[in-house]
Amino acid sequence: MQPYDRPPMPRLKVALMTLVLQTDHRLDSSAIADQQFLLRHKKSNAETSGYAGVVLFVHGATYAASLTYDYSVDGLSWMDRMALDGFDCWAIDLLGYGGADRPAAMDAPAADNPPLTDTADAEADVISAIDYILAATGQQQIMLIGYSWGTAICGGVAAAHGDKISRLILLGALWTNIEPRGVRVDGALGAYRLVDSAAAAARWVIGLSEAQIAAVVPLGRIDAWVAATLASDPANSPEKPQILRAPAGVVKDIQTYWTQNIPTYEPAAITPPTMVIMGEWDHETTPDQGWNVFQRLTGAAERRYMVIGEGSHSLPLENQRGALFAVVDSYLKEAL
Repeated sequence: MQPYDRPPMPRLKVALMTLVLQTDHRLDSSAIADQQFLLRHKKSNAETSGYAGVVLFVHGATYAASLTYDYSVDGLSWMDRMALDGFDCWAIDLLGYGGADRPAAMDAPAADNPPLTDTADAEADVISAIDYILAATGQQQIMLIGYSWGTAICGGVAAAHGDKISRLILLGALWTNIEPRGVRVDGALGAYRLVDSAAAAARWVIGLSEAQIAAVVPLGRIDAWVAATLASDPANSPEKPQILRAPAGVVKDIQTYWTQNIPTYEPAAITPPTMVIMGEWDHETTPDQGWNVFQRLTGAAERRYMVIGEGSHSLPLENQRGALFAVVDSYLKEAL
């Protein structure tokens, strides 16, 4: 099967990118005083682009929005593509991730402090981000996209604040009774965990055969992404080993809730129209997990379940990303 993707546009790339305006906003986190999370805003500068709605992207565990939604593949990120298509795009980097502040506990030995940025902390900051976006845009509702751990965050937000959300997309939906494969959860927890280049690269290929890996992603793309991932930690420099510090709050929640069959939110309480999207070959958040979430969306105004063939857990960056983008674009525009 050939990847469903838009053709590369090398000659147009520079011209297109001049049409995408980016601004970064820093907002106070509710988790730790005097610490701020990052809210990135991208929109088209083209007068003829039209308006296709306000979207907020929420990232998963370990990797920030800049390494998923706003990571460029063939010259454009997912945010770029949606902005050029007329969407008013926002993405959050939660505390301790990407361009957000790193709490002082992340500069001390991990064992000296408790886990940082758990799901409850993340939900509170996402709600703050939504309120900020609605005030900035003058809109009454936003479209919300969560990925991996971000689906648990967005699920909780949507269950409690459904009136602020016009459409919800859960990509790689996380549910209970999971068998953690991409994140190590054994042993004592500190404030953060360390991810080296080997661990970052391994996340792309969990459970995949060599033939499946070849279908999912070129190895060169993995190498480039790993380099960008390690460079995103401000503590790194050419003089010291490259390693990523990631807040351990999500691991605490894996141990406390999801592996114990305890959900952090109730899907039945979600009222906005909701689409669950899974990768066929995702061995971290499996299609079965997504189906379990979908079946519980009994209060949603409308619900859909979609599996992207030959997609894995890093679907936004994989060869089948175009299929994902097309499905999301079409679904969100139905609300306009």
